Amino acid sequence: MFEMTVNNFVFTLAGIVLFLGVVSFIIGLFTLGFKITSSEYAKITSQSAKLINKGLTDDVSDLMGNASSLLESLTQMSKTRAGVGMFLIITAFILFIVTYYLITQVM
Repeated sequence: MFEMTVNNFVFTLAGIVLFLGVVSFIIGLFTLGFKITSSEYAKITSQSAKLINKGLTDDVSDLMGNASSLLESLTQMSKTRAGVGMFLIITAFILFIVTYYLITQVM
């Protein structure tokens, strides 16, 4: 069995926290970067626009109401994804600060 000194333990802990910070940062960037380019989102939006146009030409007010509520839910979904991405990036920076603090305590 190997000996683990306090310095080795703190460096190991700092490495783990740094790894978690990097992973959180990358996932946050991907969440923010690919929130608009999702193919399902684009398909649902185009279909909703077609429904609204059909509702306008056929004078079906219920269809237009449902399509507008669908578009509102899609807008809320994109805001939620942006919020999750920002939360992950902020969490990553907090983990970076904790890593820096741990390393400066050892030195």
